[in-house]
Amino acid sequence: MSDLLSTAKNQITQMLSMQDAMNSRVSETWRDNNYEWYRAIWVECAEMLDHHGWKWWKHQEIDVPQVQLELVDIFHFGLSLRLMTGDSIADISQALATELTQNSGEQDFKIALENLASEAVTNKAFDAVALADCMRLMSMDLDELFRQYVGKNTLNFFRQDHGYKEGSYIKVWNGEEDNEVLAKLVSSSDTSADDFQQQLYSALEAKYPK
Repeated sequence: MSDLLSTAKNQITQMLSMQDAMNSRVSETWRDNNYEWYRAIWVECAEMLDHHGWKWWKHQEIDVPQVQLELVDIFHFGLSLRLMTGDSIADISQALATELTQNSGEQDFKIALENLASEAVTNKAFDAVALADCMRLMSMDLDELFRQYVGKNTLNFFRQDHGYKEGSYIKVWNGEEDNEVLAKLVSSSDTSADDFQQQLYSALEAKYPK
């Protein structure tokens, strides 16, 4: 196995475990709840297109950081769909590592995004090759996906621990949305540290309005 595939498999294995833990935090019976993960994917695709721009009748700038953030959100749902198949973590990691390191050659981001949405709508499935195309066209590699995924996963846990489900969570921290605070913390953190997620959680705790 190439170094690239080996690293990809290792990162994906970690993200699958984090996703399972996050879903279980929201509901211990998440695998039996029949959540429409596929629908979450195509709705996110539509929302992302607004951040990218698609209207030919007006000037639009691509908001690359926001598009990347939406791709990370979609990956959460994609991981959940793959976990729902009942395949082992090892098998899912191997398949996703292979798919996410492919390049279909698609050069139009909007078409790549529509391929991703189409698979979700038509087959209620996650097209990881289409996601890889979207990432490539937004200058996002697997390391960046991993960095942003761990960050968002940690924030999701933090939200749950601080009243998100009950409606008592504070979304704006001293004039900044929690996503913005997270982005700054992640960019200044050592993502290769074994306790990266714990460090990030502690940093969020320190910043959260008391």
